[in-house]
Amino acid sequence: MAADFDLTQLTTRAPQGFHKTESLRELKRIRQELIGLQERLYAENRRSVLLVLQGMDASGKDGLIRTVFSGLNPQGVEVHAFKEPTKEELAHDFLWRIHQRTPPKGMIHVFNRSHYEDVLITRVTGLTSDVEARSRFARINDFEKLLQQAGTTVLKFYLHVSEQEQRERLLERVNDPSKQWKYEAGDEDKAKQWPAYRRVYEDAFRHCSPDSCPWHIVPADQNWYKAYAVAKTLRDTLVEMNPQFPASKQERPD
Repeated sequence: MAADFDLTQLTTRAPQGFHKTESLRELKRIRQELIGLQERLYAENRRSVLLVLQGMDASGKDGLIRTVFSGLNPQGVEVHAFKEPTKEELAHDFLWRIHQRTPPKGMIHVFNRSHYEDVLITRVTGLTSDVEARSRFARINDFEKLLQQAGTTVLKFYLHVSEQEQRERLLERVNDPSKQWKYEAGDEDKAKQWPAYRRVYEDAFRHCSPDSCPWHIVPADQNWYKAYAVAKTLRDTLVEMNPQFPASKQERPD
């Protein structure tokens, strides 16, 4: 990413020319393709895929996961949410709990938040200094490179929601009974810290977006476009990987 990377200059809305009805129709087709591609990846059992999802509170990570992965074989997909570290996790290095959840061969794993939390929220709250964060950037890059060398394709998505849309969604958590379970007492305070979170995200993008493992910045104000964009990127990646069903045991050489 460019040194002057600035989220305020990137739209949170679908690009011009994209329309909800057409995009949802295409998303349905993509999901059908993903079912077959995932089956081949699982059967091939040689490579894996890791999706990293990050975003401000109320950017829609949970809904995205439900929409994109609905219908895929649950044997081949796992979702891991990383919340506040436990005492055991805090007793290890910050990547210890993450590495245990990376996908084995044949699997697609989805991280709902990830190792980047330790260079994002911890900086905003003052638990991690800027100096320590930059040291962790280097370790994150090495970690993701290690995963790639081991056969894991890493796809990183930042769900880019606007301040206004975030406020509206947080308000829904208060007023909508079906969403009140998502409400947390500190949500309003976190919303007020949007500029601080933006700055640490931009810093992470500058330091942890090599050509081999770039961040995808996904406009997230419209849920239909967000789901389409992530599903399409995953589909295109799997098509390029071109996993194959293995030969039958009778056809394999001794």
